[in-house]
Amino acid sequence: MKKILIPLFSVAVLVSCGTAHVANDGPDSSQALPKALTKSEKEFQAAYQNIKHEDLKKNLYVIASDEMEGRDTGSPGQKKAGEYMVKFYKDLGISYPKALGSYYQKVPTAYMKQRGGRNLPDSENILAFIEGTEKPEEIVVVSAHYDHVGTKNGVVYNGADDDGSGTVAVMEIAKAFQSAKKAGNGPKRSILFLHVTGEEHGLFGSEYYTDNPVFPLANTVVDLNIDMIGRDDPENRGKNYVYVIGSEMLSSELKVINEVANKKTNNLELNYRYDDPNDPERLYYRSDHYNFAKNNVPVAFFFDGIHEDYHQPTDDVEKIDYLLLQKRAQLVFATAWEIANRTERIVVDKK
Repeated sequence: MKKILIPLFSVAVLVSCGTAHVANDGPDSSQALPKALTKSEKEFQAAYQNIKHEDLKKNLYVIASDEMEGRDTGSPGQKKAGEYMVKFYKDLGISYPKALGSYYQKVPTAYMKQRGGRNLPDSENILAFIEGTEKPEEIVVVSAHYDHVGTKNGVVYNGADDDGSGTVAVMEIAKAFQSAKKAGNGPKRSILFLHVTGEEHGLFGSEYYTDNPVFPLANTVVDLNIDMIGRDDPENRGKNYVYVIGSEMLSSELKVINEVANKKTNNLELNYRYDDPNDPERLYYRSDHYNFAKNNVPVAFFFDGIHEDYHQPTDDVEKIDYLLLQKRAQLVFATAWEIANRTERIVVDKK
């Protein structure tokens, strides 16, 4: 997540129109017989269960290894991490947007320099894509930045949580959607898995994408942005929680969809402490979702808080809570599944 200097500043399933449902949870539910799952419920469960903490861990141990040299924007280490991600998508059979012609969207040094990026080298956003079966022109974006702050004085800042955790979560969510597609249950709307660069220096990759969208922003239904979901902060130590930011800023439906998805899956504590543009930490403005929000695209930002290893060389893979990372990734998947498969597109009804 971008650092700014401002002084004050049993898997259950989803209830929705046309997706999944859970058994009776009323006062006599302990006596109720299990309800047979519908076809759509079974499809959801099969995909949802593909998000595994073991696979998150396996990928994060690569993405946040010393070999990647802290993944600074445009660095050889970041490019090596990108190559690993592209191979992951190729091996799954997930392609890139046809209009782009590859998995890479170049973010030029000149673009970043104009926005205060000093002398950063050319870098790349990485895009993987699953086309929708019924409404392919409508795009659900699941995003995370894959850059970090590099190496300082010979010490590697691995950024396991910031934002290695979000990076591997997007990869696992893509795997879950692809498993559904292979089973004949691909999403109705298209899903863009967007790994952006340059976040730590100024949200450059996401700004470049929204300035040069591969798909029209008018057709972009939502951005579900994941930036740090592998740890806990001091206020929530040991809790099953996640901060959610921005989910009702533009669409009254999005927050409701996410809350229903949560209650019918892992039932995390959804913390809205930072869900205010005027909050002193200004987190609504500090990650890549903001470049979508300022273009009137509904967003939800998933975040674990500011912990003691934030932007420190101690943000390492050994400190990640992989079971909690799995639960949070599953929540984002469940929310994306509902938005991608519901009959009507979510509405923008706020400004």
